[in-house]
Amino acid sequence: MKYAIVGTGVAGIAAIEAIRSVDAAGEIVMIGDDPHGFYSRPGLAYYLTGELHDKALYPRTAEDYRQMNFRYMKGRVKNVLREARALELEDQASIPYDRLLIATGAQALPLEMPGANLEGVFKLDHMDDAKRILKHARRGKTVVVVGGGITALELTEGLLARGMNVHYLLRGDRYWGSVLDERESKIVEARLQVEGVTLHHHAELTEVIGRKNRVGGARLLDGKIIKCDMLAYAIGIRPRLELARQAGLEVERGILVDECMRTNDPHIFAAGDVAQVYDPSSGRSVLDSLWGPARQQGYAAGLNMAGRITAYVKAPPFNVTRLAGLTTTIIGAVGSGHDEDVIGIARGDSETWRSLPEAMVAQSGFDVNHVRLLVGEKRVFGAVVMGDQKLSYPLQKIVSEGIDISSIREKLLAPDARIGDVVVEFWAGLRN
Repeated sequence: MKYAIVGTGVAGIAAIEAIRSVDAAGEIVMIGDDPHGFYSRPGLAYYLTGELHDKALYPRTAEDYRQMNFRYMKGRVKNVLREARALELEDQASIPYDRLLIATGAQALPLEMPGANLEGVFKLDHMDDAKRILKHARRGKTVVVVGGGITALELTEGLLARGMNVHYLLRGDRYWGSVLDERESKIVEARLQVEGVTLHHHAELTEVIGRKNRVGGARLLDGKIIKCDMLAYAIGIRPRLELARQAGLEVERGILVDECMRTNDPHIFAAGDVAQVYDPSSGRSVLDSLWGPARQQGYAAGLNMAGRITAYVKAPPFNVTRLAGLTTTIIGAVGSGHDEDVIGIARGDSETWRSLPEAMVAQSGFDVNHVRLLVGEKRVFGAVVMGDQKLSYPLQKIVSEGIDISSIREKLLAPDARIGDVVVEFWAGLRN
């Protein structure tokens, strides 16, 4: 059997591991155009702040790759020749396949306005972007950050840690309004301000002003100009669908796949940020841009490619991240509405987070330690845990396993409920 994998991210690596667990002899070739190969995309945030060296972002050793026994080719696939079951590369090379996985990921949406191409305008999509940002970041200089979600905050905190004066523009009245509630947004914003970030609400960028082809300032819709030496943006991502479209595969916002991660061509599979996967909780096909689901999807795709039929059952999305230095866990359906700072989906995000069911909100805690639950008749649909993480694991299990919480529902929804104590006691009872 000949397997071809397009993309060098976590979904592709997980697929190879899965194939090898079933088929020790099949030929596997991985093709990718990222010069750095497989590394931890979530780790770039810590590389920006200086907490991690770039070498720490590589979770696999050369020996690991030798044991996985696959061939790596650096290059870009130009065409999928479905009839011939072959890939055509830009250098005219041809690679035959029996089973193909498209795991091309997603790319940052471009900033489209006057001055967007000036020297000193940056996105954070790949390792090369992070290296360019660090080369340009100068202590005491000023940067304007534009956008929403986790990546915009990573840029803000990374550049602050490098000694820059940071102005963060928000088009609406609060940070990440599609996922966080008002109290959670304000907790994050207050911490940013204490760290020295200058926040601008209702601030819409209309032009990057140049000086000798370099960034010199940011012009806002109200005419205000913020002088700066650098501008960084994160306004959302878009799945890389060019190959799927060329191949005539079914696409919507991503490549549509069935429960076995198969496309409308039975020999072609898709996984990771590029795949649009059926979500049983909302009854629709959704996009995730999360490391965990990408890995799980890739592994399921690999098993199915090797002939071991295995359904990928999408669990409620789960992410542990850091917002303004505060460890934050987001589980299941927690948000609603629209984020003015992001178009579509951002990195570290899930469309499921915003598929809000009929539920009551229970929350407690202010400032650093805060918890919010979306409570249905018999189950918890979602949770946000900020600060102290002792509830993170129990809530992940309670949400993902759909555990019946009828016995504690009234306690959770009582005014001034001590949610932490109620959940801890309930979880202890379950385990006993």
